[in-house]
Amino acid sequence: MRILSGIQPSGRLHIGNYFGAMRQHVQLQADNEAFYFMASYHALSTVQDPALMRALTLGVATDYLALGLDPEKATLFKQQDVPEVTELTWILSCVTPVGLLERAVSYKDKVAQGLMANHGLFAYPVLQAADILIYLSNLVPVGQDQKQHIEITRDIAGKFNAQFGEILVIPDAHILDTSAVVPGVDGAKMSKSYGNEIGMFEEGTVLKKKVMSIVTDSAGVGDPKDPETSTPFLLLRLMASPEETAEWEGRYRAGGMGYGEVKKRLLELLDDTFGPFRERRRGLEADPGYVEDVLREGGKRARKVAHGVMEQVREAVGLPISYTPPD
Repeated sequence: MRILSGIQPSGRLHIGNYFGAMRQHVQLQADNEAFYFMASYHALSTVQDPALMRALTLGVATDYLALGLDPEKATLFKQQDVPEVTELTWILSCVTPVGLLERAVSYKDKVAQGLMANHGLFAYPVLQAADILIYLSNLVPVGQDQKQHIEITRDIAGKFNAQFGEILVIPDAHILDTSAVVPGVDGAKMSKSYGNEIGMFEEGTVLKKKVMSIVTDSAGVGDPKDPETSTPFLLLRLMASPEETAEWEGRYRAGGMGYGEVKKRLLELLDDTFGPFRERRRGLEADPGYVEDVLREGGKRARKVAHGVMEQVREAVGLPISYTPPD
């Protein structure tokens, strides 16, 4: 099966990105044909500093490689290295009803968060559909909260195929483990937008300060506590063994335990889990040329697929190119 997913280089990635998606992306590369890209065109709706965009794009690629993505098994590339995707976006725009975009929940949410209501933000689902459809993707790994985007992509592909012929593959959503929704230090869903994240590669004093700042309720040491509403516990169980998780759950409900104990153990688990990734990332940072080479080769492979699909799309809509494009 061909797997396709992208991640926006709109900020430093955090443990919510890892447990919510990236860990499973790495796992999926073993038994599937995986395409993973840095969604830089999408990030352009909010990041408009060129130097920052370049740095964040390279940073996300470095993160993926540090986490275990194997460029021999998965195609890792920059979205802008396949310019055909923007051409397909326009063609799909011409069959996409405005009402379909107006119903997109993520657009309303981002505007409510204070982001500028620009056309890029509004038309985000069409570009996302082009990202998916141009590689004839079968499965798109998403969280439950992103399922609507895949439904929109399916609608757009269906409208195109009904008008111009069965060219585009109708993709399915591959719903990622919903138990991996990760709370931030304030208890809300971890997000760069909220500023409540714990970075994957943070360590030392910076990491300790973040962990110790996690918001808890006012229950005393002797009071029983509800683990299901406790952010330190919800984070701890992402990394602890089932046996240790059950032990902590029992201690919560019995009372006689302070939140400081949980946070101390959480800090140890973060170091155990992400320590090897941090070390690998330091090695990659020392050789940025290698990361660029991986992206360059990935871009070539991805563009080869996209080129073939676009030839079919252009022919179908009556816009064949009249000359052979340069290599």
